[in-house]
Amino acid sequence: MMQNPKNIFLIGPMGVGKSTVGRQLAAILRMEFEDTDHEIQRRTGVDIPTVFDFEGEEGFRRRERAVVEALTQVSGLVLATGGGVVLDPDNRRSLAGRGVVVYLLCSPEQQYRRTKQGHSRPLLQTEDPMNRLRDLMDEREPLYLEIADLVVSTEKRSAGVVAREIVKRLNELD
Repeated sequence: MMQNPKNIFLIGPMGVGKSTVGRQLAAILRMEFEDTDHEIQRRTGVDIPTVFDFEGEEGFRRRERAVVEALTQVSGLVLATGGGVVLDPDNRRSLAGRGVVVYLLCSPEQQYRRTKQGHSRPLLQTEDPMNRLRDLMDEREPLYLEIADLVVSTEKRSAGVVAREIVKRLNELD
């Protein structure tokens, strides 16, 4: 088991399983778990689509930056971030400088299967969500890779299997 666990920050596209894997990872490592989207909802008292409706993506990103700045300074934390967190250079610096960054990835097809039921993803409220997922991946993947310490696939894998792989690979980093 990791000695003195550092913060672990999960990044990657929507629908990749950051929150689900993060909860399991935190339980295994006996660390606290936080989710940037949930913290934004707690602070605003409204869901993410409502923040987008009233403040646009720019307002949401401003709130996200404040949450990332605060939560990356807590120690002993597993943090699941929103898919677009890497778009902000300040977020990338905070994440890369304050913990181990794990990039969770899966295909846009798998993301689509995992996200198509919900209406809580403002960026997918479009005519062609599958194409939107591909465009977002093209735009964001270089930024995910820029700050990732580990890259782990969630493609057709359970959250438990992924969490255990992350623990194993974190131990190899020590």
